[in-house]
Amino acid sequence: MDELIAVMSITVLAVISPGSDFAMVSRNSYLYGKKAGMLTAIGIATAVWVHVFYTVFGVSILLITFPILFHFIKILGACYLIYIGIQTYRHPVIQVNLQLTDTLLTSMSDFKIGFITNAFNPKTTLFVLSTFTQMVNAKTSLWIQLGYGAFMSLTHLIWFALVALLLSQTAIRHLLLAKQIYINRIIGVILVVLGSLLLI
Repeated sequence: MDELIAVMSITVLAVISPGSDFAMVSRNSYLYGKKAGMLTAIGIATAVWVHVFYTVFGVSILLITFPILFHFIKILGACYLIYIGIQTYRHPVIQVNLQLTDTLLTSMSDFKIGFITNAFNPKTTLFVLSTFTQMVNAKTSLWIQLGYGAFMSLTHLIWFALVALLLSQTAIRHLLLAKQIYINRIIGVILVVLGSLLLI
């Protein structure tokens, strides 16, 4: 029971802490609407399983034994964040009919952005690795570990779906779109800074 409470507590705190996932869901939700934000959230939640699988099935040993592999993943993730940050900063002002459904991005693009952002997010890598290595012991069955993974994925989905629903509300979205050039620049700078810090 203590193990379960620890995993749940750490997961909730890790998920709600601001980071690249939050920035990406926020960006897609207010720029492209609820559907885009929700699909980005689903992409993030799906990518969590990438971290869970390589941790549960022992690939984490490779990351610990060969730190260069982990650093390579960090570099890829950092470069992706910097790239998206620059794209967001330079994003042209868009005119959106808030009464229409999302049409500016394809569903696969929305999902892919969320998936890639989380799959190469060192924050999630460290969170899952540390949680399983510190909180889960040798007696914890595989099914229970996968259950923890399911909880982590579901928590990501619920939290970012709520963020998407909030920021895609017509009144809030209208306000954000009116100031989109400034918000894009703020989000862009945040993503570039996060990526740069990871590189450093």
